[in-house]
Order: sequence, then structure tokens, then C-alpha cells
Amino acid sequence: MQDTSKQYDAVIDTCKSLFIKKMSDYGSAWRILRLPSLTDQIFIKAQRIRGLQQNDIQKVDEGQESEFIGIINYCVMALIQLEKGVVEQPDMSTKEATKLYEEKVAVTKQLMEDKNHDYGEAWRDMRVSSLTDLILQKLLRVKQIEDNKGKTLVSEGIDANYQDMINYAVFAMIHLNEK
Repeated sequence: MQDTSKQYDAVIDTCKSLFIKKMSDYGSAWRILRLPSLTDQIFIKAQRIRGLQQNDIQKVDEGQESEFIGIINYCVMALIQLEKGVVEQPDMSTKEATKLYEEKVAVTKQLMEDKNHDYGEAWRDMRVSSLTDLILQKLLRVKQIEDNKGKTLVSEGIDANYQDMINYAVFAMIHLNEK
């Protein structure tokens, strides 16, 4: 588990670094996005990854890694939006957004560590394509929950699905970095 924790942190450091740089470029413009818009952004990224995994020819010079980073960052934004709500104008400093980013990732990492304990790091034997499919499945679940106005009868909520997507994307990044 020790290596997983370090590898997880390394992936998150890469993602957080890009998040902070984009905050410098664009501010917190993402704060106006409603959850379905963030979900759709994540869906686009996951679909592109699936396309890259299936297609022989790639026409845009960005690989899976940048898309997984996008999935992680959009999921963190969604978790922040779930807590803070949507605004009409950007309202968050880089410092505040970074603090919230770190809080959401810390909770998500703890979930990963708990599940890794129970599942024995089964993800290490999974393919990146399977992790991509699981992210897409989670996205379809989130879309259904959104269509149901956030209500579920017996299932976990939207936040748990975003957290799982972050963890699956981190696992995929770890696999890609080990190749």
C-alpha cells in the first residue's frame, strides 16, 4: 500500500499543478458550471480515451494521460460544486480553490485506501481499458441520478461516483506511468 500511496500522490501532484496553472490563466470560471455540464465534460474525456484505446489512428496530439488528468480535475471541481453550489460569476481565489481541491482529494484518497485494503489492490491486475469502461459506467450512473433530480433509492450518491472516477483515473495513470 505504501507504493500506491506515493504513486497516488505523484499523480495528484501533476493534476493539482495543472489545476493551479489553469486557475492562474482562467480564474474560477468553472464555478458557473452546473453539475450536468461537469459530468458532460468528464464524459467527453472518457469517450476520447476509449476512442484512443480502440482506434488505430490518432488525429489530435494529446494522449490518454492528459484526458485522465482532465477527468480527475473535473471530478474534483464537481465535488467542490456539490459542496459550494453553482455561482453566476467566478468567485474563488486560487488559494481557496486549491485548499478545497486538497480537501476533496484527501477524502477521496482515504476512500481509495479503505477500498484497497478490502479489495487487496485488485486494480493492479486490471487493464487501463477496463478502468476507462468503469469510468464511463459511473458517468452513465451519474447522468441517471442527475435525471432523477439527485434522488436514489438504494444506491450511493453522485459524490461517491465522482470519487470512484477520480480513483479509477489515478489507477489508470499509475498503470500508464509504469509502462
